[in-house]
Amino acid sequence: MTTFFVPDMSCGHCKAAIETALAAVPQAGEVKVDLAARKVDVSGPALTSELLRALEAAGYPATVA
Repeated sequence: MTTFFVPDMSCGHCKAAIETALAAVPQAGEVKVDLAARKVDVSGPALTSELLRALEAAGYPATVA
């Protein structure tokens, strides 16, 4: 499980965009978004760098929490 802090996530659209972006990464596994905490948990074995790139490309820069 990898957890990301996504400070720019603030609404339902953000949540949906992040879920879509991460779901497109091979081996991302299950994606759980906590909008209130601005955190995203990814359960699969995808590379952290690939997940961070996907978030950046979607317009949501993140850090590993």
